[in-house]
Amino acid sequence: MTIIITSLLFAAILGALLALIIGAAAKAFAVEIDPRIETVTDMLPGANCGGCGYAGCADFAKAIVGETVPPTQCPVSSPEDARRIAEYLGITAEEKEKAVAVVRCSGGRSTTLRSPYNGITDCRSAVVVAGGAKGCDYGCIGFGSCARACPFGAIEIRDGLAVVHPDLCVGCGKCVDTCPKNLIVLVPAFVDVHVYCNSPEKGPVKRKVCKTACIACRKCVKAADSAEQMNIKGFLVETNYSNPPLPDLVEKAGCPTTALRQASRHAAGEYEGVSK
Repeated sequence: MTIIITSLLFAAILGALLALIIGAAAKAFAVEIDPRIETVTDMLPGANCGGCGYAGCADFAKAIVGETVPPTQCPVSSPEDARRIAEYLGITAEEKEKAVAVVRCSGGRSTTLRSPYNGITDCRSAVVVAGGAKGCDYGCIGFGSCARACPFGAIEIRDGLAVVHPDLCVGCGKCVDTCPKNLIVLVPAFVDVHVYCNSPEKGPVKRKVCKTACIACRKCVKAADSAEQMNIKGFLVETNYSNPPLPDLVEKAGCPTTALRQASRHAAGEYEGVSK
């Protein structure tokens, strides 16, 4: 009995001593956390999308407080949210232009020649195996890897084609990193006219596999208010996002393949079934 009591007392004393040692060590090596980090984290949207380049909102808040990045680097926060954070921290909030994603392809299943494909319905896997089921080697595979990567549900797979809804896109860039064909780009949100094609092939070659490909007929270049609004790159025309055209260019140009489209109308499905 005496041995048991002695053992219990020894254990209690040893436990108390270890607790004191651990407490002293924790106090000695404690890292002070700036209380502003938690406040800024609460002021952020909490999406944890990674569009800012950091692991999550808490990590991003730490960088803001440390003045490593501006609060406007968050693609989800509104300008008002960024200004509110800047006012709280006493720093300047630089204005940042909102960006949205554009998938440079208009070739759905109904407008492209297809080849047999029996494999994993993941875009990167399809590229490794056979390049997908469509005839164009430069077009959207359409298996939805970008849609699954989007934290905001801004991408819809329609007729085997990834379609971005500009009103839902925040420009986080997750889809850009996911697409194995490098089809998706971030562009200024105010631009509504885009060339939905990415193939550098000659017009006749493109038309053999896709009815909606850009054939570089240059009708859009001629109809633009200035020659600098559309860039000609070999057998492909692109919007000049530094000097973009007005939305009426689509109607004025009368693109014979409908590769030239307004993003808002493209998302609404207004160009489906109108290819010539």
